[in-house]
Formats: sequence, C-alpha cells, structure tokens
Amino acid sequence: AARLNAGLCDAAINWAGGLHHAKKAEASGFCYVNDCVLAILELLKVHARVLYCDVDIHHGDGVEEAFYTTDRVMTASFHKFGDYFPGTGDVGDIGYGKGRNYAVNIPLQDGITDDSYREIFVPVMSKIMEWYQPSAVVLQLGADSLAGDRLGCFNLSLRGHGQCVDFFLAHNVPLILIGGGGYTVRNVARCWAYETSLVLQKPLTNHIPYNDYYEFYGPEFNLHISPSNMENRNSPQHLDRIRSRVLETLRNLPAAPSVPLFDAPRGSL
Repeated sequence: AARLNAGLCDAAINWAGGLHHAKKAEASGFCYVNDCVLAILELLKVHARVLYCDVDIHHGDGVEEAFYTTDRVMTASFHKFGDYFPGTGDVGDIGYGKGRNYAVNIPLQDGITDDSYREIFVPVMSKIMEWYQPSAVVLQLGADSLAGDRLGCFNLSLRGHGQCVDFFLAHNVPLILIGGGGYTVRNVARCWAYETSLVLQKPLTNHIPYNDYYEFYGPEFNLHISPSNMENRNSPQHLDRIRSRVLETLRNLPAAPSVPLFDAPRGSL
C-alpha cells in the first residue's frame, strides 16, 4: 500500500495476506491481524475512495465491519451464504449511517461456474466502478472458491477466478492483490502463479515445468484445473434477483463521495 501511495508501482501483490476475518479486538477464522484493513487505512492517507473486493468463498466480514459506517471505503464480497462460516453477508447488509449502501454483499450457493460468476460479477462491479470511481482497489483473491477445494463448494476454474483480476487490470486503477483462503494447496499455488502472470502480462504454458515439487501436481502436471460435474445451485433466477437488488441499491446512491483537502501524512517508505 505504501508503494502504491508513493507511485512506485501500479500493482502490488502479497499472497501471504488476505486475512479478512480478523476483527479489531479478536482473531477469527485463521486470521489474527487483518492486513486488508491495514492496507486500506494506508491507502486512505492518499486516496479519497478505496474499493475492497473479496472473491474468497467466505464472507469478508472483518473488512466490512471495519468500514461499515464510512463512505470512503466500499466493500464488495462474493461468497457462499447460508449454513457456512462466518454466517454473515446477506444481501440486505448494506452498511450503516454514513456508510449505508457502501457495503455490497453477493450471497451465492454451491457449485457456481465460471459463466454464472461472470454474469453477476461483471455487471455489479462495472456499476460500482462507474459510480463509486475508486482511486485504488484492494482485491482479495482467496483460492477456496476454486473447484476441488477441501473446504469450499464453488466450481471455478483458474480462468474463472482470474477473470476478476483481468477486470480490474482493464480499469487501470492502482491495485493491491492479496491472498486469503485455499485448502487444496497445490491448486492455491496454481491459482496465484496464474494470477501473478496476468498482472505481469507474462503468459504461462499449461504444462508445469519440472521442479522440486513436481510430483505434487500429478497425475496431469498441468497448470489449469478442470471443474467438476457438481450441480450449480445458483439458478439464473436467483442470480438475477441478487443482481437486480444490488444494482437498484447502487442506482439510488448520490454522486461519488468526496473528502475535503488535507495534508497527506508522510509516507511509510
């Protein structure tokens, strides 16, 4: 975040980050310190508006809670909702006070595919980018939303997951990419290697070259994974209801919020 503020890079990556469940006064969900919140606070020293987007299968509750009453940070979380940790993130949870309507929640069901994900991600995030006009974005890329995750129940391929990265790169806005969950470790490594290549614009071949951990990626030894044949419980009607409700909320918001002029604190670098 400090490097982005100083103009030293256009995109910064910390795959060890993304600990989005930690709260100000408690640890939660394998998360002790919420680096997402700390990065956003650093960005707010320079940027008037920061967007936080979370594609981990679990709701980004710690980040949402931290900025629930401010309009300087908009949070958008795409997550499994229902009988699932942490149990928050209903579409009706939209923020409070000055932050009302600045928390966006997209509750999803088991088995969502690349196509279904794109059908709801692109229109919602396009509207947010058009209206909110963030000057920096923090993108949490938990890999537990991939097909075959030990704890997850979505059915995304690496390309489906990576389309979220492509979306923000196309908007040419200062971007922080951070990790998060992911419990089939070989697929986490695949995912974040692939998404690093998207940022660097250095395409990778599908075949994994020989390395010290080569056997870990058998029997196919390929970068990309194949989605399973699990049922997609996200019907077009369900996705349309969620999308329509969120877009209607965004449509009724005033112009992008501004902040008065101030002396930016001295940078961390």
